[in-house]
Formats: sequence, C-alpha cells, structure tokens
Amino acid sequence: MAIAVALVLVAVGTVAFHFLSPWWWTEIASNWGYIDDTIVITFWVTGVVFIGVVLFMAYCAYRYRYQKGRRAEYRPENTKLEWWLTGLTAAGVVVMLTPGLFVWKQFVTVPEGAAEVEVLGQQWQWSFRYPGKDGVLGTSDTRNIDDDNPFGLNRNDPNGRDDLLIEGDDLHLPIDRPVKVLLRSIDVLHDFYVPEFRAKMDMVPGAVTYFWLTPIRTGRFDILCFELCGVGHYTMRGNVVVEEESDFQAWLQEQTTFAQSLAEAGTGAGDGLILVSREGEAVTAESGLTLPDSSQ
Repeated sequence: MAIAVALVLVAVGTVAFHFLSPWWWTEIASNWGYIDDTIVITFWVTGVVFIGVVLFMAYCAYRYRYQKGRRAEYRPENTKLEWWLTGLTAAGVVVMLTPGLFVWKQFVTVPEGAAEVEVLGQQWQWSFRYPGKDGVLGTSDTRNIDDDNPFGLNRNDPNGRDDLLIEGDDLHLPIDRPVKVLLRSIDVLHDFYVPEFRAKMDMVPGAVTYFWLTPIRTGRFDILCFELCGVGHYTMRGNVVVEEESDFQAWLQEQTTFAQSLAEAGTGAGDGLILVSREGEAVTAESGLTLPDSSQ
C-alpha cells in the first residue's frame, strides 16, 4: 500500500512541479518560436506517458498486493496487449518527430537576401567577421592563420580586403533582418549558443556549419559555448547586441577592415606591403597600386 501511495505522490508532484516551477525558458528574441512549440509537444507526449506508467505501477502495486491464499496466474503471451502497446508507442514517436522534421527543414533553409556574419570559435574566445561593402566574405583557410591574420583569410582574395574583423568585442545584429550565421572553429569542437535565440549549432574544425535567424527583440544577450572544449570552457562567453538598423550601420562604420589590419601590422601579400595613405587609401608599397578604400 505504501508503495502505491508513494507512486501516486510522485505523479502528482511531477505535474505540480511542471506547472508551478519558476524555472522556464528565457524570453525569446528570435523567430524560432517553432523550436519552443516542438519542445512543448515533446513534454506533453513524454509527460502523459510518464504519468500513465507511474499510475499503472501504482495500480498494480495496490491491485496485486500480497493477500493470503491468492495465487498468481501465469500469462506469457497477450497478443492484443502487445498490439496496443506497439501502436501507441509508434503514435507517440510520430507525434514527437513529425513537427521536428518540419522545423528542421525551415532551420536549414536560409531565406533569400539574408545577411551573412561569420563566427570564429577558438579556445576560449569568440571572434566575428562581417562582409564589407561588396557584401561578400573573403575565402579563408586555417593554414593562413598567424599573429597578423588570426582569421586565416586569403590575402590574395579581393573579396576579403574589406571584410570587417571583430576581436574582443560584441557581435552586433540588426533587428527584424534575416541573418545567416556561418560557424567556424580553428581548434576543437565548439557550439555557438544564445539561449534567447533558441537556435544553436556545433562548430567543427575543418568545416563551416551554419544556421539562420531573424532577431525580433533588441537587447544584449549572452553567448555561450555549449560544447565542452577544454579546461577554459566555462570562460568562453561573449555578448550579442541586437539593435536598430541605423545603430547597427553606425557601429559597422567604426570597425576595422582586413586591409587596414594588415596595414597596421605592416604586412601584405602579392605585390608587397600594404600602406595607408593620408587620404585613407590602401596602397601596395612595391607596385604603387591603389586599392578601394573600404572605410568610405
């Protein structure tokens, strides 16, 4: 009898904790409310099954408790019961997985015209790269990484000259604008995760993964690494700032391009060193060729 009562209390306590608990998701700040809906469906399916199993165990513990003179009946097979269990289990799995398949299709289908930003993960910090005025990110390779080129950009790729490099600062995103987030790691597995965005994705060395989102709420949110990446994993944090388009564009104008960073470091590629003239133009030292000023 005591076991049956304990099982009933477990079922009641579980339901009460779920609905009365103060802990829940943070307020969403992206378009991925579908992910919340999918998780809620999973909660309902697994919750109903859990409560049903616990209450059935309580019933069995009470109904078939020891009584003097009662004998157990051995029934090794029950085809009808097995069909019911198989059918209900299959239905539950379908209900849980089907919404996820639709959400996943949306998750990997980037809308046309989405802006791009690259997130670079390394032990134990985040860096970011935006395309310049040409709207195209330059090519990169981990073999190009050195002290003057921490992103490993191809110095001979003209598309990368005006890329904006962000180190030791926040990730900025404009509100209500789809953004494709390209994810790259240069050492070990990382996982880029902003709880308010819901969306996240592993970062695999040697590969470029991605997801997309549309920020729908301005604010400053924490960036976490959601993959154990070494002894400093707990320190791998950052911030993302979602702001109005005008504020975002003003912030972009203050950032340093790849060409400017090379000029400041006194290194270049191809024809020679890159210098910066008083007029703000990038000039190769040996050839005298003038490159477009990406800061204008």
